Amino acid sequence: MRGMDKPRSSPLVPDAVADEIARHDWDSVECGCGRSALHLEETLWAAAEGHPAAFRALEGHAFAGTRLAPPAPAVSGVLMAVWTAGPPRRATREALLWTLLALLGTQDDGTSHEAGLYGQCSAFIRRGLPRIHEEAAAAPGSVTAAYAEGIVDILGLRT
Repeated sequence: MRGMDKPRSSPLVPDAVADEIARHDWDSVECGCGRSALHLEETLWAAAEGHPAAFRALEGHAFAGTRLAPPAPAVSGVLMAVWTAGPPRRATREALLWTLLALLGTQDDGTSHEAGLYGQCSAFIRRGLPRIHEEAAAAPGSVTAAYAEGIVDILGLRT
């Protein structure tokens, strides 16, 4: 177990992604599984290192079916930091886009006066739309493009 005085690092994880993971107080957020969201840090590090299964492992913790859990906005921020860093492997990009699509496929829990979890997640995801558009255009007809197009369609930002 690593000491509290030595922050985690990985040569595979850009500093901006590590900073995004570190800026959240995961221990104070209730996870979708009912525990503290602190255990999501390991999953997010694995995702940031490019392990496709780590993205799918967020199901039941950040989202479940059509429901978002309290860590979803922070998870969205980390996922978009990973996306901005440009994961090189196609399998990682597909898993990341699948997760973003799953987050956006939940019910909007906001009101006309408050964003709610859904609005917070979609705000993070909107920041990465230029690169998501590029991904859709780069490989038409691919799974990656389908996920990217789904994200753009859900956000209603088709140009």
